[in-house]
Amino acid sequence: MSESLNRLLAELHAERERTWDPAALQVNVDQRRRLVEEARPERFVKAGDRVEPFELLKVEGGRLTLDALVADGPAVLVFFRFAGCPACNIAIPYYQRNLQPTLHDWGVPLVAVSPQVPERLGEIKSRHGLTLEVASDKDNALGRRFGILYEFDEPSRRASLAKGPGIGAVTGTGTWELPQPAVIVIGRDRRVHFAEVSPDWLVRTEADPLLEAVQTLLEAAAPNVVRAVR
Repeated sequence: MSESLNRLLAELHAERERTWDPAALQVNVDQRRRLVEEARPERFVKAGDRVEPFELLKVEGGRLTLDALVADGPAVLVFFRFAGCPACNIAIPYYQRNLQPTLHDWGVPLVAVSPQVPERLGEIKSRHGLTLEVASDKDNALGRRFGILYEFDEPSRRASLAKGPGIGAVTGTGTWELPQPAVIVIGRDRRVHFAEVSPDWLVRTEADPLLEAVQTLLEAAAPNVVRAVR
């Protein structure tokens, strides 16, 4: 059986059930439930959308533009919350293991995107020895355009402030906004060919549907080239 991201995230939640204070756990559960209940999928980025030019800040310095990412074919963006997010520290290494080798062989960029400022965001790349790109979405500009942002509810704000200065200070953005986890495949035609948004950050897209979407796109562009999924 192949590795399952959602099984790993379920194990994280089970550990929290065993170790967290019940009141703190309930705040977390309630926030995720509220995001699912209040989700407006019609506002989320979706297949067929045209993507206007954008710019991301690489954690090592320099910039990633839409034109550069799709110059030779499709690109894959994975939106996550911030470098210290426990679920993100499961999800991004999972994508490194299960997406990056095949996408690299296919010449397809894989970029993990967060609004956290680059000087703090680089921590997740060094911690896990990531070879995929990690980039900052300054001021949540692209996340806002894709309709995937959310704000902490009041109980979550109080819980965050009880542990430290608040998420805006952690990310360096100064706001309570974060992106909902999302995976997006953008084609050379600058259109979205696959998009999935997860209002509950403990439920995320597995690798196989992404690989299949990219493989389909590549085969449509070059039908005589056979690309096997690892």
